[in-house]
Amino acid sequence: MAKSVAMHAESLRIVVVNTAGVLPPEDPETDAAQKNRSATLRIGLLQAGYDIIASLPGDMFLIDRIRQLEPDMIIIDAESDARDVLEHLVIMSQQAPRPIVLFTDDDEPSHMRKAMEAGVSAYVVAGLQSERIKPVLEVAMARFQVDQQVRQELADTRSRLAERKYIEKAKGFLMQRFSFSEEEAYQRLRKQAMEKNLRIGELAQRILDAADLIG
Repeated sequence: MAKSVAMHAESLRIVVVNTAGVLPPEDPETDAAQKNRSATLRIGLLQAGYDIIASLPGDMFLIDRIRQLEPDMIIIDAESDARDVLEHLVIMSQQAPRPIVLFTDDDEPSHMRKAMEAGVSAYVVAGLQSERIKPVLEVAMARFQVDQQVRQELADTRSRLAERKYIEKAKGFLMQRFSFSEEEAYQRLRKQAMEKNLRIGELAQRILDAADLIG
């Protein structure tokens, strides 16, 4: 579960993924620029009091390493398009959602849109200044928490609607099988659910499953 934005910075365990380190640099200037970006990011995180638990390359072992480390936030330091790394992280985030912040020089609108749709909490173009890192991460965490709350509320709504369907079907089964009135069928469901310490929807689903089994 995501931590509160009001938490102390040092409580956030962060993994930094450097996609630029996957391939060899094209020239010494590129190599120097990449090292400068990485240094700026690390300095900004440390100055803000964040706990960098690992700096990882965006290679084939990335997902396994992140699963082992279980960070609170992932920061991607990318010179350009980081879609390959994002695709892997998005798949992993379906089971263990966490905020993802992308610092990049890639200002292609389509890449930005795809990254945000994939679940990136903050997409920062050419903004890797140490003093900006903390507010960017705080906004990213806030956005992530709001997004998770909306997703949870949507899931709860869908679950309630599904339970209502099960209850209506179970009532219909009891009414047909035992000649109960609608109220009698509902009260019978309610009583049995209380006795078995189940939600009415759960009991209704079990009844329907049993009815399907016996035909």
